[in-house]
This record gives sequence, C-alpha cells and structure tokens, in this order.
Amino acid sequence: MHIQDSHWSTASSASALAPGGTLSAAVGGGREVSRTTPLRVDAQRNLEHVLRAAREVFGELGYGAPMEDVARRARVGVGTVYRRFPSKDVLVRRIAEEETSRLTDQARAALGQEDEPWSALSRFLRTSVASGAGRLLPPQVLRVGVADEDAAVDGARVPHQRTQPGGGELRLLTEPGTSVAAGASAGTDDDAGAAALLEVVGQLVDRARAAGELRPDVSVSDVLLVIATAAPSLPDAAQQAAASARLLDILLEGLRSRPSV
Repeated sequence: MHIQDSHWSTASSASALAPGGTLSAAVGGGREVSRTTPLRVDAQRNLEHVLRAAREVFGELGYGAPMEDVARRARVGVGTVYRRFPSKDVLVRRIAEEETSRLTDQARAALGQEDEPWSALSRFLRTSVASGAGRLLPPQVLRVGVADEDAAVDGARVPHQRTQPGGGELRLLTEPGTSVAAGASAGTDDDAGAAALLEVVGQLVDRARAAGELRPDVSVSDVLLVIATAAPSLPDAAQQAAASARLLDILLEGLRSRPSV
C-alpha cells in the first residue's frame, strides 16, 4: 500500500478548478467562490486527462508522486497541470474527495439494495476493491485509531465504534492531537466527507455484527484497511484483478464470525 500523507494545505491566493468544470477563485480569508464560466472544449479535455492521470499515478505511487509524473501520464506540460491546480495539494484534495465520495455512494448502495447484512458488507468491499478506490483513500480516513479513555471529552466519537478491544474509543484523527466527529461539522470539506464515509460504513459494520455474521472485534477501521490492502497495484491489469479478488476472499473469511466450539 502506498498511501502517503500530503500537507493538504489550501491555496489562498490562486485560482483552482472546482468540480463540474468551472473555475473557483480564492478570495480574502481563503474563502472560495465559483465562477460560472464554462471551460473551453480543449481545456475541459485537458482537465479530464489530468484527473484520469492523477488517479492512475497516485493509485500506483501514492500521493507523494510528483506533479511531473501526472503531467507525463496526461501527455500535457506540467504548466498545464498547474494552471488547472495551482498546487499539488489542491489536486490531491480533488482526487481524495472524489474517491471518498465514491466509496460513500458504494456503501449507501450496498445498504439500500442488500437485505442480508453480510451480503451488504461483502458487496461494499468487493465493489470498492474492484474500483481501486482503496489506493486513493485520504490520510485522515486511514488515521482512524483507538483514542485513550482519558482523552478530551470534546473529541467526538466515531459512530458504531463503541466497543473496541482494550476499552478505547475510535476517533477520526485529522492532525496530531485533534479529532473530528463523524456526522458533525468538520473544519474542512475533506474531513466532512471522511466523516460521512465512516458513518455509513459504520452502519454496515453494525448490521453485520448484530446479525452475528461479523467477528465482534472487527471495526470500521478494519474494514477500511481491508479496502486499502486488497487493492494492490500491479503492472498487468488481469493479474491485478485476480490478485485483488483472491486477497479479498481471504480477508473476508477472516472477518466472518465462527461458531463457538
């Protein structure tokens, strides 16, 4: 797994590209406003190439990969990439937000379309691994960890994580010493997106655990680690698909509860 942290800083004085192909400009205080001017056809095409290349490059090499690699994969000059995204952090945020949203949609679809709790959880895992989203999970999602019982009371709990081994509670750790509540108002859009993902995956975990089909010690963080681990990056697409499917089968067996002997 090649997930790496980025500084995740916000560009405060440059124009960035907002989702939907419109320009977003930073104004005083770092606040962004959207302009409704649509991109030219060639500019829109370049944007799509850059986003596709970024997903591939970051998926293969992690978020530490340089912008020059993205530009080469997109077959555009690095200046073109920077005109669309004034810093690497802006591009990383865009990709991570899209992938987090995709995972959340997949989890909601599994909840809404599968009546059996285990089928819903396994469907979400299989769909997510097949999409390769695990290689692009943002760092703040993978930082879900066990918080000390004596931690500050204002650090809100991640839902559905009340009973962890050792008696601790799981919190969404965004930066050292801070935590964000799932479903609460996060400081940034990417924190809010991560919290929404944790909330809906928590529902999948709760249902499967209540039905006795999931090991009682399995948490939301374990499920997210399965998604990240079962999406290896291999040069051959067929080998990658086969390896992912095989590894996921093994990991799913490890998640299932076993009858008491």
